[in-house]
Amino acid sequence: MSDDDNYVPYVSVKERKLQKFLEHSKKRRKVAENEEEVEEQPTKASLLDQHAKLKKSAPKVPEHVKKKKEEELILESVSENKALMGVHELARGVTYTESIKTGWTPPKYIKPHKSEKVRNKFSINVTGEEIPPPLKYFRDMKFPIPVVAALMAKEIIRPSPIQMQVIPAVLSGRDVIGIASTGSGKSLSFILPMVMFCLEQEKRLPFSENEGPYGLVVVPSRELAQQLYENVNYYTEVLGSNKFPKLRTALCIGGTDMREQVRQISGGVHIVVATPGRLIDMLGKQIINFQVCRYLVLDEADRMVDMGFEEDVRQIFSYFKGQRQTLLFSATMPLKIQNFAKSALVNPITVNIGRAGAASANITQTVVYAHFEERLSYLLDAIQKTGPPVLIFSEKKSEVDEIHEFLLLKGLDAVAIHGGKDQDDRRWSLRQFKDKKQDILIATDIASKGLDLENIQHVINFDMPEDIENYVHRIGRTGRGNSKGLSTTFINRTCSITTLLDLKHLLIEAKQVVPEVLLQLDDDVTVAAEGCEFCGGLGHRISDCPKLEANRRKQDANMGKKDYVAQGGADY
Repeated sequence: MSDDDNYVPYVSVKERKLQKFLEHSKKRRKVAENEEEVEEQPTKASLLDQHAKLKKSAPKVPEHVKKKKEEELILESVSENKALMGVHELARGVTYTESIKTGWTPPKYIKPHKSEKVRNKFSINVTGEEIPPPLKYFRDMKFPIPVVAALMAKEIIRPSPIQMQVIPAVLSGRDVIGIASTGSGKSLSFILPMVMFCLEQEKRLPFSENEGPYGLVVVPSRELAQQLYENVNYYTEVLGSNKFPKLRTALCIGGTDMREQVRQISGGVHIVVATPGRLIDMLGKQIINFQVCRYLVLDEADRMVDMGFEEDVRQIFSYFKGQRQTLLFSATMPLKIQNFAKSALVNPITVNIGRAGAASANITQTVVYAHFEERLSYLLDAIQKTGPPVLIFSEKKSEVDEIHEFLLLKGLDAVAIHGGKDQDDRRWSLRQFKDKKQDILIATDIASKGLDLENIQHVINFDMPEDIENYVHRIGRTGRGNSKGLSTTFINRTCSITTLLDLKHLLIEAKQVVPEVLLQLDDDVTVAAEGCEFCGGLGHRISDCPKLEANRRKQDANMGKKDYVAQGGADY
């Protein structure tokens, strides 16, 4: 049995070779099949290939959405990241979360639930938390009788829409961004509360020598500072002559003897109106301090940033010793400027009357195509459209002098101001024009920022400004309050197409006659729905903004404030 179990059948050599061949063939087929399976499996793609595949398979984003995201990134990149705060506050990590408390409250008979109805009636757009109700009468704002009488003497019977909402907000101690068209009464919105706050401080404890100010107003031009100084003095003198404490004010501007300003401040001052350059000079020399200053106004705030005063404003903030109530006002306030101010304001209220950067509806705007060499002859025709006073603007100081000489040769009564003239000459020329001793004032843009020149009949733009914001400020010297006005603007081939598109859409928005030369300009009609968030122009988007491009070129060329001043752009 054991032999049978161990039996191995005999296989011939030929058959063994055949079996070995078959086994080898089977192995080869199996290897080939495995290789085919490996080839069918996808190789691991590179990251670039994977990105391309995902991008191809991803749902397509609409072009307008993609463009909007790009514009938001551009706006974010040009918005200021540095906080607009004092260096001591930044070093100590001090932040203010609550507004300054005041003792003022609206009258009890004012019904808060009716506030929205009033705002809708007067086109008051307001954002913020715990907004005080708008007040339609000065008596509801609890001003002293002499102040109300002084307002009536100036034929100011009722507050304007911006005053209705801003004055209650300021009296409540809130920080405010106020945006309204030129001539809408923004100045009074901060002058009256400031005078009341200073009156309260003086009654509690009279100011002594070298003390003050309590209120500070910073503006971009000397002429505007002089105007505000006179307006503040008007109300302080009215109060002083009616048995109220005497309030003292000081004007700090360049081009004048500093000794008189030092004398005013050293006696103790409640309110200072200043331009940035002179104010920083006096702060650096310790002539003035902000130990008790708690009320700060930046009038024409966006103009100051555009004119190169941005770092000056930051430096001014560094001298404050405690929390202050901060107010910003302008007729044009792009998002860039609002973002710039966010770090300085505590729980702010933004009050907007109409669209920021819109022209006043009281102005009839006309646009004339005039060849560069023929503008002087067109100018004489334009002057004859209305009676005096007439205001003529030009970008260049040399052109202002040229126009002035031309009009004098024609026998017209005219004066001129620009940054190259002495301050005494500028003050005299402006006074002559205000007193109606001269019919025509020719000026650069130093006269376009906030100046309240009474009863201007006609504003003539001898050239189209480089950006639409300057155009709005220029024509805003007429049609102030409830009065009507006329503006005439000369355009030609030297004007930027982007600026002309902005002008075209501004005219359409204001329901003005658009000349054929502007109608022929091709543009994207969807742009005007949003406009540029950097400069407020309706004819382009931020990605095509010439002002943004100019700013970038200026930074690339390392041009600072002194370079800009040398060109006549800024005013100390």
